[in-house]
Amino acid sequence: QVQLVESGGGLVQAGGSLRLSCAASGRSFSSLNMGWFRQAPGKERQFVARLTRSTGTTYYTDSVKGRFTISRDNAKNTMYLQMNSLKPEDAALYYCAADTTDVWNWDYWGQGTQVTVSS
Repeated sequence: QVQLVESGGGLVQAGGSLRLSCAASGRSFSSLNMGWFRQAPGKERQFVARLTRSTGTTYYTDSVKGRFTISRDNAKNTMYLQMNSLKPEDAALYYCAADTTDVWNWDYWGQGTQVTVSS
């Protein structure tokens, strides 16, 4: 089993920056593909970013490319999402997720951390 806990959300002004963290436990962290998703009220959950295990390959949804960076620190069992140049459209509940396979099936989810962006 894998337990995921997000933190770091908050209120920021448009153009500002924020770093989200996701602490993992219950399984070898380095064996996990990790990702971030977000969901705004009344909208579907959206993929944001993925960090593939071993290769370190990253994937981003087009709307965040060049602004967000996904990373991980295996020694700390923690994944991060550095968000720069935030826009009001980025406001959402952000979830971290873990994929124990290599086929983009997300097996575990955190509880979410709220990001609010004021214009």
